[in-house]
Amino acid sequence: MGPRRGIGHVMRGLALAEELRLRGAEVVFVCDSHTVPWANDQILARGIQVEPAVWTAEEHVELFRRLELDAVVFDSYDLPGEVFTGVRRSGISTLAIVDGDFRGAEADVFVDQNLGSELDQPELPEGAIRLAGLDYVLLRDEILTLRPVEPPEPRRYGVPKVFAFFGGTDAYGAGPYVAAALAATGEPFEALVVAPDDDLAEAITAVPLNPGQRVEVIGPTSQLARAVVASDLVVSASGTSTWELMCLGATAGLVCVVDNQEMGYERAVATGAAVGVGVLSDLKADPAAAAAVLRPILTDPVERARIAEAGWKLVDGQGRVRVADALFHLIS
Repeated sequence: MGPRRGIGHVMRGLALAEELRLRGAEVVFVCDSHTVPWANDQILARGIQVEPAVWTAEEHVELFRRLELDAVVFDSYDLPGEVFTGVRRSGISTLAIVDGDFRGAEADVFVDQNLGSELDQPELPEGAIRLAGLDYVLLRDEILTLRPVEPPEPRRYGVPKVFAFFGGTDAYGAGPYVAAALAATGEPFEALVVAPDDDLAEAITAVPLNPGQRVEVIGPTSQLARAVVASDLVVSASGTSTWELMCLGATAGLVCVVDNQEMGYERAVATGAAVGVGVLSDLKADPAAAAAVLRPILTDPVERARIAEAGWKLVDGQGRVRVADALFHLIS
């Protein structure tokens, strides 16, 4: 995790940690969360112990033995494969959360919570199992508490409320370009946009608006889920937050901000449970195409409700229960 990686890894780690603690397990995070204060606060607010990140296989095995761990959950794009191999061979039960490519990881259990991943058939290390698809999406208490018991009804009156956020860092600076695309629709809206730093906030507020359009900029917030359920349209990066939006019954507009999101972006849009706003590089070059996508969503509450219901049905919020079941079975 870090300013360029975003916070998706730590968010799904927190979701699994919440479930494990409900079952009486003690949880320790090993990460560099101090580099993203908002994410670090999320961990500390739950009273979870944090150990500084280590990088070699030997350091991991030594640390895990000192902590007397029964199992380890890995979620990292940066650790070399020999770390996974060394820890597994040391006799500690291992679970690795991945996004498609294993990146050289070895584990007893692999979890790939991405849409359509159950259709893939990667070669597994000897003795390993794989849990794949939206049945294993890891969602935090904050999301599960606010999940509606029924798909949301369309709000047919009033100016559409838009919420836009791109992780705890908006590492690729999507906020200003999404604001520009919304403005280019020419349609009235009230938007709340998260800007993690002053430069992004200034760029968003500098976007020229048309009559009936309003944009408010806020900093990182721990109330993301509440803002989502209060909105008619939510625009976000096509990452782990996609599954949160669907679980909450949001009308999700997705932006593909980085190459490794492309497959998930295309699969999510193909289901009809999300709207493809576009690839960030295209938004930067010309917001008109994104505006053409956003305009009918802003003006058609029935279509917004259809999209929201489709997503709500795809993600049931029980993924972390299933993953925790597998982890406890592994330990036993």
